[in-house]
Amino acid sequence: MKKKLYILLVMIIVIPLAGELKIYPFHNTYRVSFGTPIFFFFLLWIKKMHPLFSGFIIGASVVIFRIFLYVFMTGNFQLYNSFMLNFPAFFYYLTYAGLFYIIGRKYLNHYLLLGFLSALIEISSSLVEISIRHIFLSDYINMSVFNEVIIIAIIRSFFVLGFFYIIKLHEKDFEVERQQEQNRNMAILISSLYEESIQLKKSLLNAEHITRNCYNLYRELKNSNEAIDSNALSKQILGIAGEVHEIKKDNQRIYAGLSKMILNGNSTDYMTLKEIIAILANTNSKYAEAMCKNIDFILDIEELSDLFHAFILLSILNNLVSNSVEAINKKGSIKISAKKEAGFLQFKLSDNGPGIPNKKLELIFKPGYTTKYDNAGKPSTGIGLSYVREIINSLNGSLNLQSTEKETIFTIKLPLANLTREE
Repeated sequence: MKKKLYILLVMIIVIPLAGELKIYPFHNTYRVSFGTPIFFFFLLWIKKMHPLFSGFIIGASVVIFRIFLYVFMTGNFQLYNSFMLNFPAFFYYLTYAGLFYIIGRKYLNHYLLLGFLSALIEISSSLVEISIRHIFLSDYINMSVFNEVIIIAIIRSFFVLGFFYIIKLHEKDFEVERQQEQNRNMAILISSLYEESIQLKKSLLNAEHITRNCYNLYRELKNSNEAIDSNALSKQILGIAGEVHEIKKDNQRIYAGLSKMILNGNSTDYMTLKEIIAILANTNSKYAEAMCKNIDFILDIEELSDLFHAFILLSILNNLVSNSVEAINKKGSIKISAKKEAGFLQFKLSDNGPGIPNKKLELIFKPGYTTKYDNAGKPSTGIGLSYVREIINSLNGSLNLQSTEKETIFTIKLPLANLTREE
């Protein structure tokens, strides 16, 4: 409600003022001004306000403003003459709004037709005003006047429509960009969930292993003939096994939910390789900018028609690329190449950062190992690369790392059968 009142107030102020930017094409009391194009623009823009209400209010405000301006400029307080001179404008705006409500609003998406209809609306409104002026002020009407009214109406109507639809087109472009950005962020988010599902699956296997070992130990102790309180001990171990089993069941429920959400096979989960890499490069380019680093992303992606599961690939590649961004000091480059090779999808990710010492090439994949610390001196979790290896192993793929003082290269091979949608 407040927004409507604010817009109405803006209309009441702007349209009468714009009406003073005027010409008198017929050398009588009829004027052509910028008030009409602006009023037409507001009618197109504001769909929640009834046009007849707008026409009544604006018509009245235009007449009142012109009377006030006449008194202020001339110092003549005989309001009757000023009212007679200006009151036909009220019927112009009321007629314009009424006709727009009857025939114009139905064709807002038919641009060319709306242009001609809006010109017809303005012509009709102008003829109503000219007729009233002819009756009360003896303004003349002839074919020349009618022709000029038609030309002015067509020019003004198509000018406003062109301006309005340029704005609408810009809004749509902005909305598309915003939606694409949301999709990129969602893809990165779900790829992170995929990483967690892999870790959860590993936890499930560990819980199953512990449960089995505890139960085997329970059976051995129960059947033992040694002089120990095997009964009490076996009950304790059985209790531990039961608790671990509960953890396993909870993890199973969580894993099932995550897997169903992430690997549901929707068409939106699958993208072309170029689309996936574009998301990856765009996200990490912004990450580099946020860290005040100047990093070039060089892409060499084979043109493939296949659709690949976006979240699986993003969860693997984003970890490696973001690590490269963090490793590069201030300026550098990251190259990402991808191609199909003998039933596998091969990726090569290289950066010209400081490199990794040979003695740490295997150490960096161990869970908990990290060289990154925040401003408070707290280390990161050190599980990113262990996630990557875990995911690649679960897909029956391979990971190779080579590093020198000038370049670090990750080579990843993943079976195509585990990445593409089953027909």
